[in-house]
Amino acid sequence: MNFRWLALMITVCLSITSFSLAGDWPNWRGPNYDGISTETDWNPKMLTEKKVLWDAQVGIGFSAVSIANGKAYTMGNINKNTDVIYCFDAITGKEIWRYEYAEDLNPKNYEGGCSATPTISDGKVYTISKTSKVFCLSAETGEVVWKKELPYEAPTWGIAGSALVVDEKVIFNLGKSGLALNKITGEIIWKSDNAKCGYATPVPYKSGETIEMAIFGKDSVMSIDLATGTVRWSYLWETKHDVNAADPIISGQEIFITSGYGHGAALIDIASKEPAKLWENKNMRSHMSGPVLINGYLYGIDDNQLACLDWQTGEQKWVEKKTRKGALSAAGDKLIVISESGTLLIVQATPEGYQEIASADVLSSRCWTMPVFSDGHIYVRNAAGHLVCVDVQNKNEQ
Repeated sequence: MNFRWLALMITVCLSITSFSLAGDWPNWRGPNYDGISTETDWNPKMLTEKKVLWDAQVGIGFSAVSIANGKAYTMGNINKNTDVIYCFDAITGKEIWRYEYAEDLNPKNYEGGCSATPTISDGKVYTISKTSKVFCLSAETGEVVWKKELPYEAPTWGIAGSALVVDEKVIFNLGKSGLALNKITGEIIWKSDNAKCGYATPVPYKSGETIEMAIFGKDSVMSIDLATGTVRWSYLWETKHDVNAADPIISGQEIFITSGYGHGAALIDIASKEPAKLWENKNMRSHMSGPVLINGYLYGIDDNQLACLDWQTGEQKWVEKKTRKGALSAAGDKLIVISESGTLLIVQATPEGYQEIASADVLSSRCWTMPVFSDGHIYVRNAAGHLVCVDVQNKNEQ
């Protein structure tokens, strides 16, 4: 199954016009849109040395870091009324440029601030604010290429899905089933009805001979034709407060979805025109941070604990409570987990039980943002805006 998934994602990536360096993580959930880096030449036990190369204060929010061509990009809110898009040197942490614009902090039962993550493609940075202000900036200088204020109704906690760039389009989870802009000009290519959207980022996948994308809306997961915006199929998934935030995971002809507030997860067969449920249970209730799929098993945040599930059956293999409502990504067969309280953990991805390799306290709470792995470095932040870069390069390279 993983081999087929890898082959499909290679095909998808070859169809996307942005090409990155081997260690780059240029967008939300990484180069393959699955939360997993393919890098293997690193040393997890270096984490115990807690070698923080640099840190920065980037403002309140939950935007993750994107890495491209030696630069690190993220977002935060300062002074309760200003969003900032940052560009740092990925290794030294030197600030290269910043771009500011007016946007309210808008805290609602949490800290507030930026939710989406910058997307880097073909020398441009694409971002979206909680009230659907979209920016295309030069990745080198931060100069505005184009910007738009889109008249879409935001959900309760604001727009959170990041930009997906495919061919000439930049696509957002806006409206009932998405919106596509021309990535060069910002002009609308296609749009959906003006309704409240979900919080997840669109995920591209191969369907037959074409590339489609899965969008997790406020009450359903949908497959969208990239050329026209046509909804190919939809599967109803109603969640308390309309919070569908974790990106869908597609493997072959199956798609996995999960939501919090006690809802749970489901695996859906999408081989035919009408999607069919294979299983559904409450063994993975991912409120915000999506799971990763490694060797037939899902690893993710189940409400307030780390959990492992069998992809085919939905059986829960193990749980670990120390992470609480944290977040995770992976590099090869190693999970990179940030606990809600700020402990960074490297965990072996195995269904045999929780196997911790290394840990270090690197931040204070609250940590809900996915860690990012690039070129032997881990980038992680907390809600208050404290961003750190931790060196876990192979000791043989030291």
